Amino acid sequence: MAKKTKPKKRIDTSFKVENIVASANLKVDLDLFNIAMEVDNVEYEPEQFPGAIMRLKDIGTTLLLFKNGKVICSGAKSERQISQSIKKAVELLRDFIH
Repeated sequence: MAKKTKPKKRIDTSFKVENIVASANLKVDLDLFNIAMEVDNVEYEPEQFPGAIMRLKDIGTTLLLFKNGKVICSGAKSERQISQSIKKAVELLRDFIH
């Protein structure tokens, strides 16, 4: 008697990019205290976390800024959005770079 073979289930391998995390190094020192005092949508609580949190609501991303110039960008859905976010952050930070 021949064995019945189970029909193969079709597996859906499609996906949607929800969140890309990128890192950058601006190669400058950042004055996080003054950035938080002067730039809208930036929080800095060094007792809680060593970086400042910049929310770019118009782009839909969040950036972590560190004193040594390193940046982590999250919440992006494309490389283009990451590029826009980093360029926008540099515009906002220009006066606070040492």
